[in-house]
Amino acid sequence: MNKEEVVQLNKLKRKTGLFFIIVMGVMLICFIFLIQFEVNKEKISASYTAEDTVRKIETQLGRYLENSEMFKNIISSEHTISDEQFNQLASYMKKNKNVIEAYELAPNGIIEKAYPLKGNEKVIGMNTLELPERQKEANIARKSGEYTIAGPYELKQGGTGALLFDPIYINDGNEKKFWGFSILVLNWDAFLEELEVDKLEDATYHFKVWKEGNNGKHVTIMSCGHSSLNHTLSVACEVPNDTWYFEIVPFQGWIPMSYKIFGSIVSVLVAILLSMGYWQIILRREKEAVYAKQIEKVATEAQHANQAKTRFLFNMSHDIRTPMNAIIGYTQLLENNLDNKKQALDYISKLKSSSTILLSLINYILEMTQIESGKLDLKKEIGDLDDLVKNINVVVEPLIKEKKLHYSYHLEIKHHHIICDKTKLREIVLNILSNAIKYTPEGGNVELLIQEISFENNKVKYHFIIIDNGIGMKEDFLPHIFEEFAREKTSTESKVPGVGLRLPIVKSLIDMMNGTIQVESKLNKGTKFTVELSFLTSLQVENVNERNTSTLDFSGKHILLVEDNELNAEIGIELLNTFKVIIDLAKNGEECIKILEKMPEGYYDLILMDIQMPIMDGYEATKIIRSFNNKNAQIPIIAMTANAFEEDRKHALQLGMNEHLAKPVDIEKLKDVLTKYFNHEKREK
Repeated sequence: MNKEEVVQLNKLKRKTGLFFIIVMGVMLICFIFLIQFEVNKEKISASYTAEDTVRKIETQLGRYLENSEMFKNIISSEHTISDEQFNQLASYMKKNKNVIEAYELAPNGIIEKAYPLKGNEKVIGMNTLELPERQKEANIARKSGEYTIAGPYELKQGGTGALLFDPIYINDGNEKKFWGFSILVLNWDAFLEELEVDKLEDATYHFKVWKEGNNGKHVTIMSCGHSSLNHTLSVACEVPNDTWYFEIVPFQGWIPMSYKIFGSIVSVLVAILLSMGYWQIILRREKEAVYAKQIEKVATEAQHANQAKTRFLFNMSHDIRTPMNAIIGYTQLLENNLDNKKQALDYISKLKSSSTILLSLINYILEMTQIESGKLDLKKEIGDLDDLVKNINVVVEPLIKEKKLHYSYHLEIKHHHIICDKTKLREIVLNILSNAIKYTPEGGNVELLIQEISFENNKVKYHFIIIDNGIGMKEDFLPHIFEEFAREKTSTESKVPGVGLRLPIVKSLIDMMNGTIQVESKLNKGTKFTVELSFLTSLQVENVNERNTSTLDFSGKHILLVEDNELNAEIGIELLNTFKVIIDLAKNGEECIKILEKMPEGYYDLILMDIQMPIMDGYEATKIIRSFNNKNAQIPIIAMTANAFEEDRKHALQLGMNEHLAKPVDIEKLKDVLTKYFNHEKREK
């Protein structure tokens, strides 16, 4: 993503973010409105419930006061009531009223009669107009002429109750004179039970009914739920001579948590969905605008890519055909000159050389495919730069001699041992050096220079410099030198083989190592490559002498070759015969298993296993062998396959194979494998 695209993307993000904020704000406003609507609806319902409860209390108290009317009527007409009349009436009314615990008559506010008397003896003689906890309500009832409720509180006779003061007046001439009170003593618990206030709790309400007491403190008349309520709806209800306050709140509050969560989730989801839709719309518009600008660029790039592919296919066809023609031609010549040993050996040498060229071309293509797919990994191992140069020189010496070039190399370094991927580092240097040799005319100069640039914190930086005085490159081609399939016209005119993948591979490997490469070149004057790489130094020096080829005696060793292709099997047997081993052939994995089960345990010393085979492949056969409960489970298994990618090697090792040899098999690599496992066997013995 370029700078312009990043700026454009940030602009789109800001637009979408602003849109999201606006939508979220609108959704929250709507949500708050809906919630407030629901709260108001709930509060209206709660206020109806509160008022209905107070009215119910008033109605219930009025029914109780009907009992007092009998006393009032008698006293109003006779100005007195006998103990016998009082007890008769009170006993009759008490039978049908569980809530009324006692009836009392208080002339001039002083209690003279009580029914039942038993348990109420203590109240006889009390002046209700002067008793601190009763005088307020008693005086209010006297002055107003309406009943007044006092309490609830602890009664003198014990228990919790309330008193209904019903004032009685008698006619005194043309005036009404206060006679006293008819007092009903209510059992408060029974009163609440009769009111069925528990149904409010069943209706998911917390509530409290209270009034102001004589000392200015709140007196709780009744409550259900928490004693201390928050965010309540308070309803003032007028009762005779008093005001009761009804506080009520739903169990879950006016806004249930589920509403809040649901509303928040819905608001966020709607805002996200709308923002995503908005993002898609503006993104599509912006893309259309960008595509309109880029279409010409894309078309140009596509044209260049097609041209590059066309060049690649042309070059590849040419360069593959060249060694193939050589192989076919020299094979025919070899057939005609089998009696001439010297000539035959020359043809064989040229066949080998052409085959090597062909294989290298294929390997370049495969390696580029691995790099592009991201499946190529770098190994971490100890490398010796002196050995690196020696190995490279061994490879290039025949080419140098053939073209009669002047070759020199120099190492200006202090630290020789580094942690690196030895194979890939060798490939980088060798490819650039081979390129220099290839494009340098006969008698020219080629130089390899390795310089140590810096050393800090156990990390050393090198310059790998390759200089030649060859055909060089045009200045306008230099920006394309690392492009896939790119190949300058001068190279084709000079008839130098190549498919244009060597340098792109080099560039990719250098990038993987976090290095850089610079190219300086002038047409017909030469080229200079400068590669800058950094490595951790190694204080360890390997004293490895793994190869001891002087005593390669494999006679008597039994090898099971598993190969379905007859030609590959024939080549494999001929290669193995050079090592004087005993060879048995299996045509697939199933046949391999049967042979192992048939032969004595530990008979075979090594298995060379192809992968892609009919009936049972090499992977499946390996898994079965490793599951054996005998010595055969430990037989070294070497994958010998055309599956040459790194992931193929890793997969083979993960399944229990010991080594991986890619076809066509290099006899030296095969020798190394046999030496490794057969010599190891000797050491163990």
